Amino acid sequence: MKKENDRNGVFGLLLPELGRAVSEAGYETPSPIQEQSIPSLLEGRDMIGCAQTGTGKTAAFALPILQYLVKNKIHPITGKPRVLILAPTRELAAQIGDSIAKYGKHTNVAHTVIFGGVGQNPQVKAVRRGVHVLVATPGRLIDLMNQGYIDLSGVEIFVLDEADRMLDMGFIHDIKKVIAKLPKKRQSLFYSATMEGPVVQLARTLVHNPAHVTITPENPAVERIVQKVMFVDKKHKDELIVTIMSDKRLDRVIIFTQMKHVANKVTQKLERAGTNPAAIHGNKSQTARTKALPDFKSGRVRALVATDIAARGIDVDGISHVINYDMPVEPETYVHRIGRTARAGAEGDAISLCSAPERDYLRAIEKLLRAAIPADLKHELHCEHSMNATGADAKPGPKVRQQSRRVTVGADGRPKQRGGKRPPRIQSRRSHWSR
Repeated sequence: MKKENDRNGVFGLLLPELGRAVSEAGYETPSPIQEQSIPSLLEGRDMIGCAQTGTGKTAAFALPILQYLVKNKIHPITGKPRVLILAPTRELAAQIGDSIAKYGKHTNVAHTVIFGGVGQNPQVKAVRRGVHVLVATPGRLIDLMNQGYIDLSGVEIFVLDEADRMLDMGFIHDIKKVIAKLPKKRQSLFYSATMEGPVVQLARTLVHNPAHVTITPENPAVERIVQKVMFVDKKHKDELIVTIMSDKRLDRVIIFTQMKHVANKVTQKLERAGTNPAAIHGNKSQTARTKALPDFKSGRVRALVATDIAARGIDVDGISHVINYDMPVEPETYVHRIGRTARAGAEGDAISLCSAPERDYLRAIEKLLRAAIPADLKHELHCEHSMNATGADAKPGPKVRQQSRRVTVGADGRPKQRGGKRPPRIQSRRSHWSR
């Protein structure tokens, strides 16, 4: 064990069946969060982890959980999971489920994933058969709890993943309902990309004497990304994106838009041009969303057109290009978006299409980066007005301003009211490295 541990770091602490699965998955050296987390979690300690998707976070908590379940064998009980992993989005829940299956392939650990947007009957059947690990999104979990299908009184390990996104999406009350049903004696793991305000308050209610792990985003990754901006008139963006995608060297691309209907429009334009794209956002059916990601990973889909929220938690290696069809409202989102490429030491490209009303967004991004993003001035649709826009011309119109306004959230996680009225339901624009 000592030699194995010396050679493979904390992977040497794992049971043979787990070490075998890790090896078969192609992992030889643990990532920093795995190196720092696994020993404490194997000791049964609570955890507060500040880390983003793409850091190896899922394996960092999945492997110790699987080891605990293998060492403490109990036949699964109908409707009473021993481990609950709560995730904010369907895609992230599904990916966590895939990781549990991959790392636990040589064990008898049973798991299932439940989320909304699809019929509940198959999920109910899986829960009734009994599972050790339940991966869930808050809405569907509470729905099945209220129907009497799920009992959380037997949970021994609770994982709250991407807590900041949970709060952004308005799940604070659902989370509190779930926590109220958990046993007081349990191991709790709390993960967030940021640790601010309400997130910290929530963490304090969950953990006891936790180990702390903070993984700083790898800023040097940005330096491995070839960035450029293309100034274009707003009405010519569709023509430009089609032209860009005609280059076959762009073989695995994520295209970001601000709004769902824009993602649909861009997808349709690219389809007509012969590109093989797929859109992923909240209005897409779960069947379409579930199909899009594996098709993108396998190469059957060349471009994934996504909104920031829908892309949250998607972790795909080998992305050659990120294209900002719409400039992000918040400059930090730009870094998170382009960080989808140039992973694991690879290089990548980021292309931003900037129209005049987005010019100030670009200035804010360059201020954050402390560097100007090189401009491509030679493309056929180059727009001098967009490049030089200032004042009112460099800002979005009233309609866009209203859509992108941030909702102020109180300490209880609920939107603060203005003038006696609740703010309109809008998509959050807060962003983190793992988007």
